Amino acid sequence: MIGILTASLVATISFPSAIATVPVTIDLHGATRTVMTSADDVGAALEEAGIELGAHDVVQPALSERIRPNETIVVNRVIAWTRTEHTPIAAHTVQTFVVSLAPGTTRVVTRGRSGVRESTVRYAQTDDGRITRVVLATHVVRAPQSRVVAQGISEYDAFMRFADRGLKKTAYIASSALRMIATAYTASCYGCSGYTALGYPAGHGIVAVDPRVIPLGTKLFIPGYGVALAGDTGGAIRGNRIDLGFTSERAALQFGRREIVVYRLR
Repeated sequence: MIGILTASLVATISFPSAIATVPVTIDLHGATRTVMTSADDVGAALEEAGIELGAHDVVQPALSERIRPNETIVVNRVIAWTRTEHTPIAAHTVQTFVVSLAPGTTRVVTRGRSGVRESTVRYAQTDDGRITRVVLATHVVRAPQSRVVAQGISEYDAFMRFADRGLKKTAYIASSALRMIATAYTASCYGCSGYTALGYPAGHGIVAVDPRVIPLGTKLFIPGYGVALAGDTGGAIRGNRIDLGFTSERAALQFGRREIVVYRLR
């Protein structure tokens, strides 16, 4: 009776079958080997093979992909590092024209200085030696300062040069504009005392106006002539007429008579 019962129990009890294993090839930064694995996914297969992954390593197929027999798992080892870099910012050169220098001569007004940009950069190098560079953040730690070079120019040439440029860079400083007929004079003109109505020495930067149109003492900007002061009057200066002071008779003669735009400064 006992023998029959034992045989019956053996017949009804099923034992688990052996866990199935499949072959896969692991390509670890160029070195390949084939292993037998019973893991369900790629990540478990690599653990089973004793392979530890770095924080930046790239695995194909993905770690969560299920294992397929005879497939190849590629592990690309990636070495990454971060570095702070400083690069120069070139300073621009600004050229100005002044009548106080002899024509054709130059003088450095401001030497200027290059700026500095600081960047945080991440580098990554793969098994094949390729290096990628990604800028994570950047900011200017020192702004560049422009180098200013003054070039001497005659008063007449200055007028012609700046008149051609127009008013694009100077219109923002003007509150009103007047179109006027301009002539030129020097301190040595006939009937001139060498001093203006406001007591200033006559010369470049002092202009004669009709006080009914432009009050004496008004600061002006005249393209090609520069900043000027309405500091004098004249018997022939009536209405929209203006007489520009020059330091040399030759420059005054070259200027002659022409229509200009005069800006009254704020």
